[in-house]
Amino acid sequence: MKNVADPPLSEFERIARFFAPLAAPGALGLVDDVALIDGPSGEQYVLTTDAIVEGVDFPPGTAPDLVAQKLLRVNLSDLAAKGAAPVGYLLVTALPRALGEDWLAGFAAGLAKDQATYGIGLLGGDMSAIDGPISLTLAAIGRVAAGRVVLRSGARPGDLVYVSGTLGDAALGLAVLQSRLALPDATQREFLIDRYHLPQPRLELGQRLAGIAHAMLDISDGLVADLGHLCAASGVAAVVEAAKLPLSAAAQPAVRSERQWLMAALGGGDDYELLFAAPAGAAAEIAALTQETGVAVTAIGRIESGSGVRVLGADGAPLAVPSAGYHHF
Repeated sequence: MKNVADPPLSEFERIARFFAPLAAPGALGLVDDVALIDGPSGEQYVLTTDAIVEGVDFPPGTAPDLVAQKLLRVNLSDLAAKGAAPVGYLLVTALPRALGEDWLAGFAAGLAKDQATYGIGLLGGDMSAIDGPISLTLAAIGRVAAGRVVLRSGARPGDLVYVSGTLGDAALGLAVLQSRLALPDATQREFLIDRYHLPQPRLELGQRLAGIAHAMLDISDGLVADLGHLCAASGVAAVVEAAKLPLSAAAQPAVRSERQWLMAALGGGDDYELLFAAPAGAAAEIAALTQETGVAVTAIGRIESGSGVRVLGADGAPLAVPSAGYHHF
């Protein structure tokens, strides 16, 4: 029997102990962000789900359209990381009884806007009235050609580690919202806050990486933590060179002036950029994708034999990252 004084089980310990034994064949052992179901005409359906909660994943008072867009986009990002195209989604809302119709109208408007942008539609769902904070769950469905899905588990020693876009923007944006980071430039503040509220699911890039990337996921919990998940699933180790992290113009001043913001770029969550391992020989092909999709892709490290993730500083010495990423429990 577990002692009540013992630390709580982590997210992955809970999954392994209680839920993995229940997993269906297409659930991939519950070690990836998605499940796969065979579809017609040589296709597979990709299923994923995420929940966001007021006060945990978005601050109280956040505009309802932004809440809706973040909810949809974090799920679309999971589809992007598998190389899948979106098909539809299911929605479950648990909303405070006092929340009025104006909030719902704004929330629905946000969903409608992103449905038009990403070519996806609502398929159904459920709703409940509660006395607690806003709690929202969305399950997205995508499709991919059979055998083309990119899982977490294919990285090999010798692969390079790549990320899309820029890192740390969302973590710094949240710090601005919480008055932990003061930036004199209003444009920089607005950019970082926008990156926190509105992730950019890299759907086209993810689909183009199918057949090139050996393993891929999106960065939700933080770069080091999520790379650790990829390594664990693939049975390999990774080395990251902190000096190679791609930084936006808005994030650069903070990250380069204070160590805590470099740590935020390495361990902060909510980036929702693609993180993938690909053979070194594919570098030219990946560079061409950057030009064709308009999404920057940067090599930040390599895959090695072993286990775990090492981060190296600009001097080549190991760099300790106090918090590798977000912990759910």
